[in-house]
Order: sequence, then structure tokens, then C-alpha cells
Amino acid sequence: MDRTVADPLIGRVLDGRYRVGPRVARGGMATVYEATDLRLDRVVALKVMHANLGDDDDFAARFVREARSAARLSHPHVVAVYDQGDDEGTVFLAMEYIPGHTLRDLLRKEAPMSPARALSVLDPVLSALAAAHAAGMIHRDVKPENVLLADDGRIKVADFGLARAVSAETQHTTAGMLIGTVSYLSPELVVDGKADARSDVYAVGVVLYEMLTGRKPHEGDSPIQVAWKHVHEDVPPPSAEIPGLPSYVDALVARATARDRELRPADARVLQHQVRRVRAALDHGVLDDPDLTADLALTAPVRQQDPIDYVSDDTTETPRTDGPDPSDGEGTTVISRLGAGAPVRLPQERPSRPQAARPLDEAPTPDRPRPVAGPRRSKRGPLLLALVLTLAVLAGLGGWWFGAGRYVTTPGVVNLTVAQARVRVEAAGLHFAVGKQAYSETVAKGSVVGTDPAGGDKVLRNGTVTATVSRGPERYLAPDLHGMTVDQAQQAVDQAHLVWGTPVEKYNDTVAAGTVISSDPKPGTEVRRGTAVQAVVSKGPHPIKVPDFTGKSGRLAVAKLTKLGLRTDVGRENSDTVPKGDVISQSPRGGTLVKGDTVGLTVSKGPVLVQVPNVVQMGTAAATAALEQAGFKVQTEHSSLYVGLEYVVGQNPSGGSMAPQGSVVVLSLV
Repeated sequence: MDRTVADPLIGRVLDGRYRVGPRVARGGMATVYEATDLRLDRVVALKVMHANLGDDDDFAARFVREARSAARLSHPHVVAVYDQGDDEGTVFLAMEYIPGHTLRDLLRKEAPMSPARALSVLDPVLSALAAAHAAGMIHRDVKPENVLLADDGRIKVADFGLARAVSAETQHTTAGMLIGTVSYLSPELVVDGKADARSDVYAVGVVLYEMLTGRKPHEGDSPIQVAWKHVHEDVPPPSAEIPGLPSYVDALVARATARDRELRPADARVLQHQVRRVRAALDHGVLDDPDLTADLALTAPVRQQDPIDYVSDDTTETPRTDGPDPSDGEGTTVISRLGAGAPVRLPQERPSRPQAARPLDEAPTPDRPRPVAGPRRSKRGPLLLALVLTLAVLAGLGGWWFGAGRYVTTPGVVNLTVAQARVRVEAAGLHFAVGKQAYSETVAKGSVVGTDPAGGDKVLRNGTVTATVSRGPERYLAPDLHGMTVDQAQQAVDQAHLVWGTPVEKYNDTVAAGTVISSDPKPGTEVRRGTAVQAVVSKGPHPIKVPDFTGKSGRLAVAKLTKLGLRTDVGRENSDTVPKGDVISQSPRGGTLVKGDTVGLTVSKGPVLVQVPNVVQMGTAAATAALEQAGFKVQTEHSSLYVGLEYVVGQNPSGGSMAPQGSVVVLSLV
């Protein structure tokens, strides 16, 4: 896979929904990316049209119409189309993402394949095309690159609708340039650009040839040469490349790739029926089945025979017919494979007349004149003519019986009840049996979803038609995941046949981390198989960032912490530096806690208070010593009566009062 990261689209979100991831593939019209649907949280394949196509308004309009049509085609072997959008000129399709590889990769690895292997891969492809043809859709670009082989064994066909959008109007440009994968184009697409279901059948036949031989049937130095060969040359029998292939395999390829589309199977459903007949013969080890080969062989209108000419001599009269025997295989092949261009006229040989009988002992003489009988008519002529006509009638009846006469057409009974289907099948001279049941989004429960053989197929008289009965839409109840762990929830979703989506994590103060809080769809809702279930998983209590209240009001700290859902443990102590009522310390001072956790606070009671000694009438030196011993600082000042005696006549604070230790006591001196 090409996962070039230099692509400017990679990492971009289209339409506000699809985050573009690595590039998966690049083609002539679009580039495919692996992307994430942000709304549904799932991986999708995003097909982004090249800018030159996205800028074409006509193409964009057709692209939208065909994308909608393709989205309505729901089939297990068709890549589902989820969404279509235009993000500022970037036209894209959101499709089912199929991890795996393509049929082209398988061809490089395994081709040439055995017929049984090739047909087993081709059967689901035809099933997808049959569903499209029944819905009135034509693929128009069937090729190995559009057949996806998933890692889990699923086989899916991609690009329904897109091929039609391109080819419907732009199959040829004004300059005559052909658009498409030329190696798989049917003659009618090359000649006039018109296609129907038989054009897809032709492409499937070419793919089958390539699977059987390991090479394409028509090759050339340029696309024009290859296209010319599709119109003017038949696809050769695979046994010419791989000797030993059964003749009915050659006949199957020839039938699917007939240049005259009137000779091909009418649609993929008919070709699928023929493929299954060939698979059955291969499974039973049948190397040569003339009846099967004859049923698959190309047929063509029989040319009118030249008039019967009679030449007589004296003894005999022999009827003669001109032209090839109608049963001659070469003649049939030539007639049935006229080119799609101008009519081709087959050469007619001039009837030769038998020589008259000669004696046994007479040697033949070159250029000897031949005696010609007279105008008499032989009596044996009418008898021989009657015999020839009788044999022709008997041969025709025998051919009819051993060809179409043994078969009847299976009646269509889809959407009928089992009872109604039984009546219709038995009225056609066939036996009716009920087989397996299958889910269906379109057929009511108890009605017929499909039959084997399918309606319109040929089946031997008195054969059995086995019906598949609808079980109705496939629905499952969304499980109740509340209270489960993630592992338990995933297991419950898997058991319900649903898909575990990427969970959304949310904080929850009551549900433990890793436990499912809720889920969508709601428990008990009926949903389709494969519906994504998105769970909301608890991340535990919401974290609370703790503010730092150190040096701030203790009362304010308690109020704010309580409002955040935290508890407080308040202690008090003296502090000479922190004012009373403010927070001295906090634990923790920061970080995060959860609701209900505790924050420790130490609130200041202010400094320690000490009784001030009374030093009035003491000398300055003695007073200072007494105060300093009590832990105070001393400051002196002269009173208004100061005369130099140095005695204390007043103090502030006064003696006997309480003051903070270390505070200043002012002494007044006289």
C-alpha cells in the first residue's frame, strides 16, 4: 500500500466528519484513503475524486446521483456506500473499509488457477453483479482491481455506480479517446459506448480467462490495438494456453465473451447459473460432458442452404447440398462471432456436380470431358428427398428433446408465501422443497427470499426447486452494559452480534474508574447486526485542583475548599510573623485531589503575649535590664520635665499589661 504522508489531504477532516488517514490506492479517477468517521467512530474507505473531475459540475452532479443509487444496493458481496460529500470542491465517497487485497494481487500470486479455484472466486462476484442487474444497475468497470478479497475470506465488488457515472456521458471524448479499463471493455462499449448487463458479463468472461491462463486474451502495444481486437477478434479458448482444460470450460468462456452480445448470457444471474453447472461437473471429476458443452456452446442463426441440385447419368441420380453442415462446429463459430463493425459476408462455395460413373477398369483421365446425362429425372430422387426430410425432422425433435425439451423454466416465486410458492412451482411440473432460512431486509418473514435454481433458470422436468425462506430483518437487542467492566462489556456486545465502538471516557464521582456508566443504543433497542455500540466509561471522580491559601485568611480558605467538595482540618498556633487568623501553612499546598479528600490548614493565633514589668521610678539602666529580661525591646524618650536625672516617670505599654513578646516598650525619662 502506498501510504505517502506528503499528501496534503492526509490529516485533513472532510465535511467536519472524516479524518483522512494513510493513502491506500490511487487510480485514474480517484485516490482511496483509510479514514476515520469521527461521528460514528469507525474506519471507512474514503474515495476522493481527482481535482480535475471534482471541478466538473456535470460530473459532480452525475456522481451524486450514482452514489445515491449505489448506496441503495445492499448485498453481502458489494462494498457498501455510506456517504457522499463535497468539501469545498473535494468530492468524495465514504465506503466500507475492507482490509485485505485485490483479485489482481491474487492473480499475480496464483495464476494460472485451476478451473475450480477460479470459479469459486468468481461466484460471489457474479452474485454481486446479479443483484445490481436486478436493481437496474450496470457496473461497467468489472476488473480484478475492483474485486476485493478481505482477510477474513469475504469477497466484495467495489465501484458500483462510479463506473456508471463516468461512462454514462464520457465514454468517449470529443477527440475519440476511450475512457475505461480497455482490457475488459466489451465490443459494444468500444464501438458506440452503449452498455447493458451483458457488457458486465463480457468483462467477467475476460477476467475468467485471465484467471485460467494467467494472461489477458487481447494484448497490444497501445490501448487502441487492444480495443480493436475486442471488436474484431474472438477470445481464444483457455485450453490453447493451458492444455487439458475440459471443453465445457472453453465453452463457458466463449459464451460469456461472445462478440455478439445477443449470444451472451442475458445478465450475471444467468451466467452464475452456468458457472455453477460447470463447478458441479468439476466437483464430480467429469472431464467430458457433451450435454453441458452443447448447452454452453454458442448458437447462431442457420444459413439458408442452397437449393438441392440433381445430376443424373444413365444409372444414378444423387442429391447434393452446398455449404457447411449446420452441425459443423467451425461453421457455427464463424457465423456466431461476426464483428461488431461492418457485416462480414461468408464466402459461398459453388456447388460441384458429381462425375458420371465409369467402369472399374477405366483409369481416370485428367481433364477428360465428363458425359452429362440427359434431362431424365431419376425415380430415386423423390424417395431420397423424403428420407432426408424425415431424418431432418427426427434430428430436430431429438435435438429439441436433448436440448431444451428436457427442461422447463423455473417460475419466479420471490416475495410469495411458502404456500403460494409451492402452488406455482408444482403447477410448472416441478417439486417444491423448503431449504434454509435467511434474514432479509426487503422480504417479509415467512416469504420466499430466493430459490435454487433461481426464477427463470432452466431445470430438468420433474426437478426440485428449493426455496430459501425469509426470517425477516436481522435484529438483535442492544445489551445493558451499565456497571460492567470494559472487558465484560466487549464480550456482551460480541455475543449480541454487535460491534464494540471506541468508548467515551467521562469522570464520575459515584462510578468506579473502568466501569460502564451508560451505552448507546439504549439497552433493549432492536438494531441490525454489526451496529456499533458506544459505551460511556467512568474515569473515576473528577480531579479537583487545590488552591494555595498560605498567608491568606483562614476563614476564606475553609469556605472555598468546602465549596470545591473538599474537607478541611484546621489547626491553630501562635506566630510572630503571620497575623492572627491567617493561614500559616497548608497540606497539600497544590496538586489535585478528588471530592471528599481533606486539606490541612494551620491558622495563626498571633504572637505569644507576656506581662510587661512595671519599671516606673527606676533608673534607666535598671528599667532597660528588667524589660529586656522579660523579652521586650526598650525605647527611651525625654518627657517635657526632663532635667537629666535619667529616671523613668512613665512607660507604654504600662506595667502589668500583656504585650507580645519581643514588642517595644517606650520609657519616658525625667
